[in-house]
Amino acid sequence: MTSPRHLVALVGPTAAGKTAAAIAVAEHLPVEIVSADSRQVRAGMVVGTAAPTKAELEAVPHHIVGVVAPDAPWSIVDWLERARAVIELIWERDRIPLVVGGTGQYVWALLEGWEVPAVPPNPALRDELERRAKERGWKSLHEHLARLDPASAERIEARNVRRVIRALEIIEATGGPVPPLTPRDPGFTWSVVGMQWDREMLYARADERVQAMFRGGLLGETRSLVAKYGRDFEALRSIGYPEALGVIDGELSEAQGIEKARLATHRFIRHQNNWFAPDDARIEWVDGRRLEAVVDAVVRAARPPVGSSDDG
Repeated sequence: MTSPRHLVALVGPTAAGKTAAAIAVAEHLPVEIVSADSRQVRAGMVVGTAAPTKAELEAVPHHIVGVVAPDAPWSIVDWLERARAVIELIWERDRIPLVVGGTGQYVWALLEGWEVPAVPPNPALRDELERRAKERGWKSLHEHLARLDPASAERIEARNVRRVIRALEIIEATGGPVPPLTPRDPGFTWSVVGMQWDREMLYARADERVQAMFRGGLLGETRSLVAKYGRDFEALRSIGYPEALGVIDGELSEAQGIEKARLATHRFIRHQNNWFAPDDARIEWVDGRRLEAVVDAVVRAARPPVGSSDDG
């Protein structure tokens, strides 16, 4: 291998335009895209996750897109294992890994060398805890975590029900507190470029995407998923699919479904800000409206830091 062990991550909230920017980068650099999107890993969930199109997949090699069945177990441990393996292969091909996505936990776990507990999902426990959160409120679930593992409760925002549940899942499986995710040397160098948007402008882009999903076959895709996998798999709770189900079941009009998905997407964008903060010095933020500037920033970031070696 002659290529340095260096990679670039292109990050930002949903609807920021990351895929289009990554495709444009490929016109300037020998990159292969490593998707860091926890929803786009699911095969057959294309419309509702805004997965790369067939043309985009053919234009640039993509990895970890549509690799697992919608109802199959999947966790950050699975993603890290695949991402680390494919990145090694990209380096062996003397190409540059371009990690692209909005799942902040995936991105930082990779870049900071986290050692994540290999605890498989416990669907029954998750269902029980989700019911508890709905019946008693998310604060009660966080208070329960605080009693069992004060350090984890301090790290995890109370409103982040999914992370609270995951922490409780690990505690249940291991009988002890969740080990802190201490940054470690990942064995390579890295740079991060972020696509930054004015919040209202980003919301408008996200609204257009939601409408395009409903126009582009989300209802049909949801019907197909339910016919094949039922209604009880976790991936079907991703934004867009519950709203589509409401329309299919006659509980919502299509306009109401779009509105609910639109507001849920806005909440998700605010959540992503916790992982990709505007004041995070690790990220070189670039105006998302300026595609050429984003591409230039990624091209610069692809140069390994001075002092990095070809053999790592």
